[in-house]
Amino acid sequence: MAKNKDLKKEDNLSEVESALTKSEQFIEDNQKILSIIVGVAVVIVAGFLGFTKLYVQPKEKAAQEQMFMAEQYFEKDSFNLAINGDGNNPGFLDIIDDYSVTPAGKLASYYVGISYMHLGQYEEALDYLNSFSTDDLVLAPVLEGAKGDCYAELNKPKEALSAYKKAYAEKNEFTTPVYLMKAGQLMESQGEFEDALEVYNEIKKEYPTSTEARAIDKYIARVDMQLKK
Repeated sequence: MAKNKDLKKEDNLSEVESALTKSEQFIEDNQKILSIIVGVAVVIVAGFLGFTKLYVQPKEKAAQEQMFMAEQYFEKDSFNLAINGDGNNPGFLDIIDDYSVTPAGKLASYYVGISYMHLGQYEEALDYLNSFSTDDLVLAPVLEGAKGDCYAELNKPKEALSAYKKAYAEKNEFTTPVYLMKAGQLMESQGEFEDALEVYNEIKKEYPTSTEARAIDKYIARVDMQLKK
């Protein structure tokens, strides 16, 4: 029995040695190609780091400075000035054109989208909102919720509901009840009463201190009546 175990160990060692030999032989046979691949990878990484440090970071600082007035106009609901500038200071569209590679330039697309939405230009708003993405836990649901609002205004309930569901998928106390309510109202308007009841109950149970929860019993009762017909 011990002899069989020893033979098995020898076979395993032999297989390992064979594999190592093949690997060494492969490296030796392809040394030139492998060296080129490693060299190209190093150049790419170095180039990316250099591009980020020497080009993107300075551009980002300039973009933030340039878009200051546009942000001020946005905060004051002066959306046309925010989008197009005032003649002396650039608007968000200028920031997008001049600083598209920077985080600020990308964020400008979000601002333009929201501005167009407030101006009632929903198709234009969606063009810019759909071109922007973020992992920010608060901004991401607001972005999807804004898309939902635009689709709702364009009488596209299916797309609107899909956006609202994405908006409330990431749970937080600030935005989730807002988009649950919008989704529930849209479901109700489309005759999807069971789904509406489900989201209304979620507001009541999970977000009882929210503004949306204050009148939620009225919505629940209304949907209940529809389901009992």
